[in-house]
Amino acid sequence: MLTQGKFTITQNSKIARDVFLMRLAGEHSIATPGQFVQIALDGFYLRRPISVCDFGDGWFTIIYKVVGEGTKAMSTIEENTSLDILTGLGNGFDAEASQKPLLIGGGAGVPPLYALAKAFVRDTKPVRVLLGFNEQSDVFFADEFRQLGCEIHVSTVEQSKYHRGFVTDLLDKVSAYDHYYACGPEPMLKAVYAACPVSGQLSFESRMACGFGACMGCSCATRYGSKRICKDGPVLTKEEIVWQTPR
Repeated sequence: MLTQGKFTITQNSKIARDVFLMRLAGEHSIATPGQFVQIALDGFYLRRPISVCDFGDGWFTIIYKVVGEGTKAMSTIEENTSLDILTGLGNGFDAEASQKPLLIGGGAGVPPLYALAKAFVRDTKPVRVLLGFNEQSDVFFADEFRQLGCEIHVSTVEQSKYHRGFVTDLLDKVSAYDHYYACGPEPMLKAVYAACPVSGQLSFESRMACGFGACMGCSCATRYGSKRICKDGPVLTKEEIVWQTPR
């Protein structure tokens, strides 16, 4: 359920290269891991869509990467500042689809998998997590997943203390998963889609204007007709995805 409200920043700190964690206090309508929020920023016409990392009664956490002027401005906002935010956006993940889940995240796609992992842990399901980043300085939340009790493997494209390669190269380190949940850049999602033999759910990133399905600006083709990433997604099942051919 979409709601709009004022939220107070209680933390806004850097946790990796160009990556910040923001914790906000206020009553929200976030109910499912994988949902996102839309944040209004002074001086910017469009709200910024950011996935939810974790949430509870009266608070939620987001993790965002500075990639443009909007997120750069966010990184400078001080604690105790109030923000106008739309919450409860998107469909989120269906955790009931798996008994032995595999979570696969790439870069800025990692945060929504944390709340999902917590949900699986609460249900005493074994959780395996694969995280992929470009460099060691980009890595974040590996320890937090480990502290939940997840089996975790990390890869970086550049040489580091972690496995060198893409996140899909880590698939041979896990077995016995019956469903996967993936979030990250589209090239990574395509690679996961091709490499994993079981069914799965993939969370897509898309440019959004309204964030709740009114403008139709983030529509995409699926096997079951056109869907809006902000309203009908951002999570789509493996079976409904139609990959678009670049023009």
